[in-house]
Amino acid sequence: MISVIVPSFNEEERIEGCLSSLTKQTLSRDHYEIIVVDGGSKDKTREIAEKYADTVFIQTSPKVGGARNDGALQAKGEILVTTDADTYLPPDWLERIEKGFEDSRVVMIYGPVRPIENTIKNRLYLFLANTFAGIGYLTGTVLFTLGCNSAFRREAFMKAGMYRVSDAGDDLEIAHRMKREGKIWFDRKLWVGFSMRRYDQFGALKSVYEWFYIVFHGGDADKYSYTRREYR
Repeated sequence: MISVIVPSFNEEERIEGCLSSLTKQTLSRDHYEIIVVDGGSKDKTREIAEKYADTVFIQTSPKVGGARNDGALQAKGEILVTTDADTYLPPDWLERIEKGFEDSRVVMIYGPVRPIENTIKNRLYLFLANTFAGIGYLTGTVLFTLGCNSAFRREAFMKAGMYRVSDAGDDLEIAHRMKREGKIWFDRKLWVGFSMRRYDQFGALKSVYEWFYIVFHGGDADKYSYTRREYR
């Protein structure tokens, strides 16, 4: 069993596309469950999610990392997969993840992203991000993992301490704890459709700069536009 955990907050315009793509996987539907952990949406997010997901509930832990942890604690699967409510998942996504964990040494799998808003600028930004991720993986210097496209062996995930609850970078930080538990694999064909809407809203270069500053230097995250997102 695979458990797919999807945090959400006021995503009525996008979550149906995400969950619809999850129900059209090449993996048999009885081999995975969909869990939506909602941050108390004021719109129809939960109502839409209930049409597709096996479980929908309101999170009790703060921030996105806390929502992912809440989902993991309720999950039935031996494999825990995280994505975002505005992400598109290709049909073979879960099947590739399942095959990747056939290697008993693997405790975490992640992959690249492609822009849903398919502009030249967005393609360039994500080409650079994916190149950075590939180089970081090959050199063993940075595991540039994203919460929209990560999968974990449940036992190792729990042993590592689950996601850290923080304003940014929780999805990168956990990889550096997971590598103590076993092998991490960057699957270059395990892509997902990634929404650039927040980067378009706040400015991509500014958002990336602020993200790195928050992750590596800490400080007052509330003053940065990257974290000014409506999420519990």
